[in-house]
Amino acid sequence: MKKNLKNLDFEDAIKKEWIITNGLGGFASSTIIGANTRKYHGLLVAPLNPPAQRYLLVSKVDESINIDGKVYGLYTNMCRNNISDGYKNLVSFEKEEVPVFTYNIEGIEIEKTICMEYRKNISIILYKVKNKDKKITLNLTPLLNYRDFHSVNNNKNFYIEQKIDKNLVDVVIDNCEHHIYMNCSDGKYIKKENDLFRSMYYIEEEKRGFSNEENHAIAGSYEIEINPNEEKYITFACSLDEIKIDRKDGKKIIQNEKKRIKQLIDKSDLSGDEDLIKKYIIATDNFIVSRKNLLTLIAGYPWFLDWGRDTFIAFEGTVLKNKRFDVARKLLLTFTKDIKQGLVPNGYSELDNKPLYNSVDSSLLLFEQVKKYINYTGDYTFIKEKIYDKLKDIIENYTNGIDLDNNNIYLDEDFLISAGTLSTQNTWMDAKIGDYVVTPRNGKQVEINSMWYNALMIMCELGKKFEEDKEIISEYKKLAKKAKESFNEKFYNKKSKCLYDVVNADNNDAKIRPNQLYAISLSYPVIDPKSDIAKEILNTATKKLLNNYGLKTLAKGEVHYTEVYEGDQYRRDISYHQGITWPWLLGLYNDSFANIIKAEKDKELKKNLKDEYKKFVEKVKKTFIKELNDGKSIGSISELYDSKRPYEAKGAFAQCWSVSEVFRIII
Repeated sequence: MKKNLKNLDFEDAIKKEWIITNGLGGFASSTIIGANTRKYHGLLVAPLNPPAQRYLLVSKVDESINIDGKVYGLYTNMCRNNISDGYKNLVSFEKEEVPVFTYNIEGIEIEKTICMEYRKNISIILYKVKNKDKKITLNLTPLLNYRDFHSVNNNKNFYIEQKIDKNLVDVVIDNCEHHIYMNCSDGKYIKKENDLFRSMYYIEEEKRGFSNEENHAIAGSYEIEINPNEEKYITFACSLDEIKIDRKDGKKIIQNEKKRIKQLIDKSDLSGDEDLIKKYIIATDNFIVSRKNLLTLIAGYPWFLDWGRDTFIAFEGTVLKNKRFDVARKLLLTFTKDIKQGLVPNGYSELDNKPLYNSVDSSLLLFEQVKKYINYTGDYTFIKEKIYDKLKDIIENYTNGIDLDNNNIYLDEDFLISAGTLSTQNTWMDAKIGDYVVTPRNGKQVEINSMWYNALMIMCELGKKFEEDKEIISEYKKLAKKAKESFNEKFYNKKSKCLYDVVNADNNDAKIRPNQLYAISLSYPVIDPKSDIAKEILNTATKKLLNNYGLKTLAKGEVHYTEVYEGDQYRRDISYHQGITWPWLLGLYNDSFANIIKAEKDKELKKNLKDEYKKFVEKVKKTFIKELNDGKSIGSISELYDSKRPYEAKGAFAQCWSVSEVFRIII
């Protein structure tokens, strides 16, 4: 999508972001005018221990052009009392595989393209300069740093060591362990002494209640002379690793990236809107990254790592619908190899990549995605050889009880799963501030027990296919039957015509939340989709929770309902699951609707349901095509949205399960 920026609104432009990734967890990101508004923005954010320990190495490159002694800036930077005005020379911005910025100064056209080399910690900028009738000089000044991407650097004096070999520069900042390598394919490098960029202002961090000013080191700059009427290509490269960056050809790297994406599009074998399919492939590919010898999914950019829960919610839309089955197998292996006491890791430590087990749902979500994998591929062999025993282990542990990481998971006398304590948050509604649990959900959660029944039924199916011992299959069937009976008896809230969110011996949580949709959306719904109750659940969700951008996490009118996500960490955490809209929940709504349509036997009612479903899909499509083209994150979808007009995008600006679940509906 190409945006004409001749009538640029600055305040609007700094809210629109882009991101490209390298398949390792690293990325480059900024706004469409090149002003970094977050501490996470940068030309090279590289993982020191992929995909973790991400460090900002190169913030950006500031460009200027000297024409007859007059200097014109292409760069835009925000300081508290000053905004450089390079954006006024910006004519257009385009983002498909890579972001492309086009500038025009006195008839001189400069096209700037940013790309990362796949599976390498290398960022390049390709400049294409079409000069007019005067000799000009292009100046490129890299702003360097070395810090964890969650922090800011307020050094007033950077200690810089650099080795210079023509235009190839090896920089060490403040005696840090890793080097930053830079090269420019043309011109000459001019070393700077004790220079820095002072007080870059991050407006998005201020909004979030974090430190919002930073200094960057300037080791030197490149000066490139361009003759009258000359057309010249210039490649600037920066890297975490010394891998012959002086030989990097920007045009070739960009061509390779476009070719790689084209191959993924062709492999997907999808038909329909070509532009939308391309957006889908690019957006989902951004999240697929290496973890040691396997693969994983980054939950969201810029700040999340990989999460088991998020991976399995995003699984179908990210790697099945587009036929990336090789990736699907590796994802399943990644998260099953570290199962402990029946628990799939909910995530991995940012510090040392150790698995974390604070989740009751990750393990149960695995079963549905195994079922989906088989539906798409027919590949029972892989599941039998690599995954099936892991599934059996999960069922055994959930049946016998698990207290790892204070999860307190056990099968109660009613054959329903209870999980959590007063101090734990192990469902997806996991906001916690110190010891304060924002959304306490310990007990028998509606989605967990929907998944539990679904898991047991899938094990019956797989056991039969794999000629499992009949006694084991019979035990799964008995557990499933009893769990379903208890669920239908205990979870229906007749007063509200929906399901309780959590059932406990002493009280039931009657708050209207979207979690109940799990009961009718899975492969084996615990509530019969033909039943009036199923239709009541969907109707309640439609009336109380659904809007154009997703489903609200809590119905309006409930205690603690909040519809705007803003402020410091405390205020944001307080509202996180208390009424804010999440796009990924549209996937649950979609599958619930589809199951009800499939189960309906009356022809006229079925037709009416199909018509309503079609309207729903068209509304989602219209909303998110606009978001993809002109929203917060060009080419991606944000983590969450406010629940009142103008439904402003908030949270992580590129979220995997938002992307996967929306595209799964509209493609």
